[in-house]
Amino acid sequence: MTTRLNDAELKELATQLQHPNGENGIMIGHNMNENNIKMTESSILKLDLKQNEHILELGHGNCGHLNYVLKQATNLGYIGLEISELMQKEAIKKNNQLLSSDIRFELFDGKTIPFYEKRFDKIFTVNTIYFWEDVSDFLREIYRVLKSKGKFTLTFSTKDFMQTLPFTRFGFNLYSEKEIVDLLKLNLFKIESITKLDEDTISKTGESVSRKSIIITCYKE
Repeated sequence: MTTRLNDAELKELATQLQHPNGENGIMIGHNMNENNIKMTESSILKLDLKQNEHILELGHGNCGHLNYVLKQATNLGYIGLEISELMQKEAIKKNNQLLSSDIRFELFDGKTIPFYEKRFDKIFTVNTIYFWEDVSDFLREIYRVLKSKGKFTLTFSTKDFMQTLPFTRFGFNLYSEKEIVDLLKLNLFKIESITKLDEDTISKTGESVSRKSIIITCYKE
């Protein structure tokens, strides 16, 4: 059912989508995982995960998809980074039996990735780029911690689609495919593939929408 929200409610929703907190944040995290699962699983498949690889996810939410990641290959290492303490706690709770020294969730400031150079074989992020303070700076951080020949998948919904959602007026930075491709190339990534993903889903305000998203798979030479 469609829910008509006023500007204050739309602003609160946008804030929750950026940084879930409180009781509403738990529900938002659940809805994000459920509504974004096709984007997330498609992004994971594009990484072509191999045995013994180390994976970094940026903005994992409640990480209802961790089991899917770990089924892609044997002996994978996974670290998820979040700015939301609530989402970190929810991810730990949801995946408690899977956690180990090589599979864990950590907090970070959303700007600096707290790992040494060339730490990860594969990196992915879904629907977080709207909230990066400086896209070029953060892409350089991703490049720094990615191993040579490592892959990175960056997944987001198109600017044209996102502009149709009423809450994106509040704190969302929207990008076209060309803008992101140009920024990736500027920051030394090589483009491997660009995949279009169209799906019918329910927006955060309850409308049925036809979402258009892009998965950009790139690598570090």
